[in-house]
Amino acid sequence: MGSKSNAAYAPLFDWLLDMADFGEKRNSPPSYAFEMASEHDRAVLRAIFSPTSPFGDVPGLNQEEELIDDESGFDAELLKQVKELELQGVSAAEAGDLQAALQLFSQAIQILPQRASAYNNRAQALRLLGDTAGALQDLGQAISLSGGTGKTACQALVQRGLLHRLARQDDAATADFEKAAALGSEFARQQAVILNPYAALCNKMLSQAIKQLRNPEMSEMQ
Repeated sequence: MGSKSNAAYAPLFDWLLDMADFGEKRNSPPSYAFEMASEHDRAVLRAIFSPTSPFGDVPGLNQEEELIDDESGFDAELLKQVKELELQGVSAAEAGDLQAALQLFSQAIQILPQRASAYNNRAQALRLLGDTAGALQDLGQAISLSGGTGKTACQALVQRGLLHRLARQDDAATADFEKAAALGSEFARQQAVILNPYAALCNKMLSQAIKQLRNPEMSEMQ
């Protein structure tokens, strides 16, 4: 993956972020995502959409769906209000009205400012509006408020890791992916492995060995 330019990967990473779309799954990725992707990338994209499909390269990408957030400390009535606002925000975003989505998520934050989920959702809206700095700030807040545990923390860590990856901040991306992997995200674990220089070297050596086995004559000529 490291051989591609940042510009070449932009459509893929843009869709990888968009596919989370506030926890919702879309029926199919845009065609450009597949056109710009390697075979491994395409397997990742397909597995994200169909976690039960037989793509052995990237199993269990949605294990974080089994996580839950501890919201027992919030007032039940206020919690009901903010969840409804978030659902409305998701619907607005899916309809293309990102400004309305942003306002709805902000309203949810005003009602329960100590709840992490709305920050994670607003971060997605901010990113889609081109405000990466604002998205990163909200993701940091979501991770902090969640205590680094639960579904929201896992989603925020993955989303922030992808933003760091797109910005070529590989150390920061790796740190986030490793934390998300510890929470159960197989997708994050795969990304952490890809970013590991030792793993990359091993993969390169293995690839060279396979090529030599497939083409022994080429190996002898060298």
